[in-house]
Amino acid sequence: MHNDVITLRALEPTDLDTIYLWENEASLWTVSDTAAPYSRKVLWEYLQQNSSDIYSTRSLRLIIEDNASGMPAGTIDFFNFDPLNNRAELGLFIAPEFRGRHIGHMALGLLCDYARNHIGLRQLHITVRIDNEVCIKLFSDYGFQQAGVLKSWVKRGNTYHDAVIMQYFL
Repeated sequence: MHNDVITLRALEPTDLDTIYLWENEASLWTVSDTAAPYSRKVLWEYLQQNSSDIYSTRSLRLIIEDNASGMPAGTIDFFNFDPLNNRAELGLFIAPEFRGRHIGHMALGLLCDYARNHIGLRQLHITVRIDNEVCIKLFSDYGFQQAGVLKSWVKRGNTYHDAVIMQYFL
């Protein structure tokens, strides 16, 4: 899957160092469910066992690659895939040096097209902390609609934060 600017591709063993850096950047843990660093061994095993078969793993993670540089610009993934109800949760990460270039919006477009035309999904959903205005704006601009607020859903330190559930119908 690609356009003139980005390509969505499968994870490769050569992505180990990049994934290691991204997954272990503690400042990003506030917007994910990560609570502790990952070892290279754990990530290497993940890369070796990662399958592109969403039906067997119930997830699919792809690298967003910048076509101009050939460098990984982020990841986009389906998880909690529910084939009975034709829906999946969506995750998106754009590396700091690639932010502000509409790469997230383009990746959403490519992935939504894939979800609709190749997997047959009916809807995608995200759960995001209510104070993550950048993320909420990105998904709103793409067409995701707020479906509800989960009170005290995300714990960071000793504080609980509300989260927004957003849905997109394909």
